[in-house]
Amino acid sequence: MPDFKLWDSQQSLRYLKAKDYAEEACGVVQEMHRQVGTLKFDEDGLARRGVLVRHLVMPGMIDQTDDIFRFLAEEVASDTYVNVMSQYRPGGKVTAEKYGQINRAVTMSEDLEAIRIAHDSGLRLDQRSPMEKSYLD
Repeated sequence: MPDFKLWDSQQSLRYLKAKDYAEEACGVVQEMHRQVGTLKFDEDGLARRGVLVRHLVMPGMIDQTDDIFRFLAEEVASDTYVNVMSQYRPGGKVTAEKYGQINRAVTMSEDLEAIRIAHDSGLRLDQRSPMEKSYLD
């Protein structure tokens, strides 16, 4: 279950201290998919094998989500499962003065937009709550 947070190298350097984050994440996800394929479930609905990519939606960075989901759909597999996480909350050293762009929680509209992008990309959503399922209705 790899994480994929940011696409832009400048934002990756600023927030993750890794300019090559997206390049490395791309390689990791592609290699994991090569080894184990798309997520498969047993008759009880339990995941048994395959890749599920977790994506933490970041405030004000829905363009990052779009780029990541486009990569997953086009360069990995269009039926890749994604877990869209919107629980980001600023804490620790995240202050308005130092990291103003991410000094807030993700909005409902950003969360809905991330889910719409995943859906429109053909990606499969790891839907765990009834609320998430209602976003697409």
